[in-house]
Amino acid sequence: MQTVERIPTPMKTKKGTPSKVKTATTDSTRRELLALLKEQNVRFLRLQFTDILGVIKNVEIPDVQFEKALNNEILFDGSSIDGFSRIEESDMLLYPDPATFRVFPWAEKGGKVARIICDVYHPDNTPFEGCPRMALKKVVSEAGALGYTMAVGPEAEFFLFQKNEKGEVITDTHDKGSYFDLTPIDRGEDARRDIVNALEAMGFEVEAAHHEVAPGQHEIDFKYADPITTADNVSTFRFVVRKIAWEMPRLPIS
Repeated sequence: MQTVERIPTPMKTKKGTPSKVKTATTDSTRRELLALLKEQNVRFLRLQFTDILGVIKNVEIPDVQFEKALNNEILFDGSSIDGFSRIEESDMLLYPDPATFRVFPWAEKGGKVARIICDVYHPDNTPFEGCPRMALKKVVSEAGALGYTMAVGPEAEFFLFQKNEKGEVITDTHDKGSYFDLTPIDRGEDARRDIVNALEAMGFEVEAAHHEVAPGQHEIDFKYADPITTADNVSTFRFVVRKIAWEMPRLPIS
């Protein structure tokens, strides 16, 4: 896996107003990332962000638009996203964070696909107040001004549910296992391993994986980091878990 180094962007605020400091994409970083996209034969790039409810959204662009994206020139309709903007002020900009560039470790139709996480800005290049990632940056900056350095380590847990004959997800779990159970009671070992492999391919340092207390409940622990990195990791974790779980065949029931 190859990444682009995270560049510090100090967030100075005055009277609670969002900073106008942009996501740092220097010319050298931009050239490095464009070269990496070409080297990795990436055909499509997902510009990922979240709405105010934490739901992952994205705009996918083909390779001919990569340079435009890294110049912070990709607009999207913010009025279509819950809580973002009104129809008469709908245009919003995506500012990619080069440090979040990752190539997805699974095959996709039409070519290799990567993602980069973005901050949301107004068309006048000022930060959008409703962008959760920008709001977190503001809080981290305020904590830093008080002398605090924050580190966050979540316990990420999820349930695996069965599908019916039509492939629709139902509320039946795939096993009746409990805390730290293993095969044959735990029927989620293969799913957890697939998830761990994908997470590691995307740069995670996974520490442990095991069955949790409830039937069908699982936990995968990854190393703590600063709040922004951890928030990005949790967002990535949610996507990877759902992607792999959805593509699995019907799980055997214990």
